[in-house]
Amino acid sequence: MTKFYHHDKPFCLELGGILPELTIAYHTYGTPDADAGNVIWVCHALTANSDVADWWPHTVEKGAFLDPERFFVVCANILGSHYGTTGPLTPDPVTGRPLYNDFPALTIADMARAHSLLADALGIKHINTLVGSSVGGFQALEWAVQEPGRFSRLILIATDAKASPWTIAIDETQRMAIKADATYGEPRDDAAMNGLAAARAIGMLTYRGPDGYNRTQQDDDSAPLSAPRRGCTYQQHQGMKLCRRYNAYSYVRILDAFDTHDIGRGRGGVEAAIKTLTMPTTVIGISSDIIFTPAEMRRLASWFPDSTYHEINSDLGHDGFLVEHRQLNKILLNNEQQD
Repeated sequence: MTKFYHHDKPFCLELGGILPELTIAYHTYGTPDADAGNVIWVCHALTANSDVADWWPHTVEKGAFLDPERFFVVCANILGSHYGTTGPLTPDPVTGRPLYNDFPALTIADMARAHSLLADALGIKHINTLVGSSVGGFQALEWAVQEPGRFSRLILIATDAKASPWTIAIDETQRMAIKADATYGEPRDDAAMNGLAAARAIGMLTYRGPDGYNRTQQDDDSAPLSAPRRGCTYQQHQGMKLCRRYNAYSYVRILDAFDTHDIGRGRGGVEAAIKTLTMPTTVIGISSDIIFTPAEMRRLASWFPDSTYHEINSDLGHDGFLVEHRQLNKILLNNEQQD
């Protein structure tokens, strides 16, 4: 069940905005040891929530790498999200009205500081393992650099140390789709739903890539020529599916924050920042990922003083980290035994 932490003091943001107060939604699984030495903190990706067992199948279960019988697993919903943490649809404490498009700009560093705030509130001074995949990896890496002494181990999956021009271009294309919707900017929860659906369809192309689509969306040769193409109906389905559970203003704010990610900003560059992290680090790439390619993942691993690189073999692209749970569990459980 979702839990909430309420911080009744102002939370200052890196780009100058101020949240007068802050609510953080989070989930926990398992029981902490007496010294909380069994804590695993998971940082979630773009539109996920804090319920890891909901969006990461077969990872929070007995025998998996987030086994709640062995570990105390924590995941906090990120700043700006739709799922309980303060975001564009949260009522302003002064006016009582949501800020919508006036919600202040966020950075990945802000998200990491919110995680730290929650950890302190929960009395968790030390975290055994910090895990992040995709945008969650951005948060995990930023938090590790902010507070390296808090973590014993770091796991980064399908992510990078800096938003690349390629990933920023993907984000901008999605923002263009949302802002092309004439209702974008209107003060309502369901603003720009058509734009959001189009943005999600664009994103899906990069999450799965050609191999993933060609494997799963082939048309039946016996179907009438007039029948809808599966590639079309899948895109429409994915767009509307997100619209039923998310809002355009949160989506834009998080994409904007994605683009600010640069672990080397103000720290002498990416390599200099990463070389300060001496904890054992596991980096996992996906063979067909076109967002964070295997070559980029191997480069990321090479920058850490103490790292191992593994690769999930999958034709499902970036989404492989969500689908290939058998390979992921095997990698991480074997890696744990070797540490």
